[in-house]
Amino acid sequence: MNISNILTEKNIFLDLKSGSKREFLQDLAQKASEYTNIDALAIFDSILERENLGSTGFGGGTALPHSRFTGLDKVYAFFAKPSYPLDFDAIDNKPVDLVFLLMSPEGNGADHLTALAMLSRILKDEGTCTKLREMSNPTGIYALLNEA
Repeated sequence: MNISNILTEKNIFLDLKSGSKREFLQDLAQKASEYTNIDALAIFDSILERENLGSTGFGGGTALPHSRFTGLDKVYAFFAKPSYPLDFDAIDNKPVDLVFLLMSPEGNGADHLTALAMLSRILKDEGTCTKLREMSNPTGIYALLNEA
C-alpha cells in the first residue's frame, strides 16, 4: 500500500482554526464527511470514542486518530495542521501540530493496520515532520508524503 492509495492532495487541510482538540476533531470530521459521504457527527463520535480509550497523540507533536466505519468502500487518510499546536493529551504532554485521520471500512482489519503502520512511520520520522511543519501548501505536502 502506498500513501497515494489512501490520500489525495484534496485531503490535506492546513491552518484549521480550531481552539481545542474537540473543536479540531469536529472540523476534521466535517471535512472528511465531504469526501467519504459518512455523516460528520458519526465520524466525530467514532474518533472521539477512540480518543476516550487513550489519546492518539503519540508524541513529537503528532497524532493519528483512527476508526472504522460501516459504509466506507476503501481506506481514507486525511492530513491536517491546526493553525497553532493543540493540547491533545499526547503521551509526551507536548501539543500537537501534525495530524493524520485514518478512516477504514468496518471489517477491513488488514488494510487498516497496514495504513496505520505506514502513517505512524511517517509521523515518527523527525526529518519528515520538520519538513511538514515548514510547508504551507497541499501540493508540496502531498509530494513529500509520497516520497516518505
